[in-house]
Amino acid sequence: MGDKVLVIGAARSGLAGAEFLAKQGNEVVLTDMKQAVQVDNLAELGVSFVWGEQPDVEAIKPDYIVMSPGVPLTIPPVKYAKEHSIPVIGELELAYRNCKAPFAAITGTNGKTTTTTLIGELMKKTGRQVFVGGNIGVPIITYADKLQEEDIVVAEVSSFQLETVESFCPHLALMINLTPDHLDRHGDMAGYLAAKARIFENQKESDYLVLNYDDEALRELAPQSRGKVIFFSQKHKLEEGVYLDGSQVMLALNGESLFICNADEIAIKGKHNLENAMGAIAFAYLSGVRAEDIRDVLMTFQGVEHRLEPVRTLNEVLYINDSKGTNPDSTIKAIEAYDRPIVIILGGKNKGVPFTELAGLVKERVKKAVLVGQAKEELAEALDAADFNDYVRTESFEEAVTKAAELAEPGDIVLLSPACTSWDMFSSFEERGRLFKKLVMEL
Repeated sequence: MGDKVLVIGAARSGLAGAEFLAKQGNEVVLTDMKQAVQVDNLAELGVSFVWGEQPDVEAIKPDYIVMSPGVPLTIPPVKYAKEHSIPVIGELELAYRNCKAPFAAITGTNGKTTTTTLIGELMKKTGRQVFVGGNIGVPIITYADKLQEEDIVVAEVSSFQLETVESFCPHLALMINLTPDHLDRHGDMAGYLAAKARIFENQKESDYLVLNYDDEALRELAPQSRGKVIFFSQKHKLEEGVYLDGSQVMLALNGESLFICNADEIAIKGKHNLENAMGAIAFAYLSGVRAEDIRDVLMTFQGVEHRLEPVRTLNEVLYINDSKGTNPDSTIKAIEAYDRPIVIILGGKNKGVPFTELAGLVKERVKKAVLVGQAKEELAEALDAADFNDYVRTESFEEAVTKAAELAEPGDIVLLSPACTSWDMFSSFEERGRLFKKLVMEL
């Protein structure tokens, strides 16, 4: 006889978690505040449902609760569970408990998806079966029980997922960077950092924590780690770690110093992508990937969809899809990656992060801005305060793309990098990015 499990949230990870638990012989109740979704496969497995209202935890009497990352831990069912000592975990913790393979986990504010995908490609050079998932692509629980000890899971993990871990312990953990994000959920930067730092809280002396030395908040986490800390830095020559020596990317480890590649040989461009690559180099070398194989992958890896993704050139205007730019710092990095005039599309739903710094850079580096979505008035106020008024407001995403194309001149870049989430108009940044590409191809 299995457990009785309440799964809260019927998005990607919740659906996958409910299916896994039901197939394992557990009695599963799946709930979501939205109205019923099509889940015939789960009904056939015996899953029961509560739609459109908060579940009555007292009546359901679950042995434990599995939370979807998008659902905040402040809802009444979670409060009740904590008051009555009912365990609350997430899909990441559930996957970890049911997986034999070791984990390599990546977190940070920006660059997680690019770095995770790059590490996945690098890990393939070990000859092992590599499974890439988590906050990117397929939920890990989908294949967790199919993996063996000789395989490896490369997991992108978010602060939302890390809030609900208990025993989760990646053999390799990477924290790329930390800038303001999700403050509407975590309250302040201290709360956000505390959630991110849970990635290494269960590590042992035999595990590794890779940290960005140039990020002071992350550097100061090192003494808290029981695992071996390896730093990477663009600004400092390190006695141990990955660093930049002039134009050369170097790795110093165990008293040995290795040349990996020249910075300009890395296929993905921009200072932020150099940061991503350096973290990935440390992971790969610690996993046994040879320096020459690391170099080969870095020279050929072209990045990921929706992150500084070239769409097309039309009338000498280059259109770039950076729909994954969901916070101001990410958009700042996108603007800094180009030295051509930029017409930028900004807007969506803000996550409680100020636009002040972004507006200052827009004033310096951007030719014109097109504003759209829920945050457009907040963006307009920030741009006005920065004394930048070359912007237009639009009423729909389609109008924003059309207007950006009208404003652009030969030699310009039209950059979709919204600095906001997509949730006011779309179900995901992927949906937003796909529509952008469709509209651009129809111009």
